[in-house]
Amino acid sequence: MTARIIDGKAIAAGLRAKVAGEVGRLSRSHGLVPGLAVVLVGNNPASEVYVGSKAKMTAEVGMRSFDHRLPASTSEEELLELIGELNADHTVHGILVQLPLPAQIDPRKVIATIDPDKDVDGFNPTNAGRLATGLFGLVPCTPLACVILAKTVHPVLSGLEAAVVGRSNVVGRPLAQLLIAESTTVTVAHTKTRDLPSVCRRADLLFTAAGQPQLVRGDWIKPGATVIDVGINRIEVAGKTRIVGDVDFAEATQVAGAITPVPGGVGPMTIACLMVNTLRAACALAGLPPPAL
Repeated sequence: MTARIIDGKAIAAGLRAKVAGEVGRLSRSHGLVPGLAVVLVGNNPASEVYVGSKAKMTAEVGMRSFDHRLPASTSEEELLELIGELNADHTVHGILVQLPLPAQIDPRKVIATIDPDKDVDGFNPTNAGRLATGLFGLVPCTPLACVILAKTVHPVLSGLEAAVVGRSNVVGRPLAQLLIAESTTVTVAHTKTRDLPSVCRRADLLFTAAGQPQLVRGDWIKPGATVIDVGINRIEVAGKTRIVGDVDFAEATQVAGAITPVPGGVGPMTIACLMVNTLRAACALAGLPPPAL
């Protein structure tokens, strides 16, 4: 068997095109242009790349981009003051503070300060509670991307058995909640799970977000299963750096029915889902129906 490769780049491009169409409609019909504010503290090279990609995508879909780049010496008080200003700014519909933050700033306090209705990362405790109780709220972008990608293979997820490897607040936990909302049967596995391979082998849908390169081997995968690999890990091979996922891709393609590549799978979709969240936030804040995507 050779697995179908789930092309995250192409799916993300299609989703961004839909967002751009909705942004144009909002502008024409209501004079509303969604605005996304991204805050970067310090000069972490990886964070600078992510922020640059987000700003580019924001402009491409016709939204306003507000970039705030602060020095690494910025105090927690100064950052919280900026967030307060963005919370009150009616032209800003989404606020994202790029992580990680310098040591003097408590990320939990920062996340809790962001207006939940503008929290396009979906990390605010209020949004976590909304997700857990089935209420409308903004959900983390990577888990949302995972569900959308899985639905390109299985339009209806109801009744399928899913395994999520990883229990972080960023991916594993919110992803499990989204899958429960889709009426799947979910197992959340982690470093303390006994016989992790057996848990993975039961899954029709296998999501990996463990941050361990090539942890999941081909014989851990149920034949024909759909594998969504969230992992982005750098390894050295023959003196060169390679980016690999949490799944041994070469082995997995011989067993799985469909699989996301790394890179080119979940990553592009995460940024596209940030655009979706910003659009949804703008509509909700304006009292308009949610966008048709």
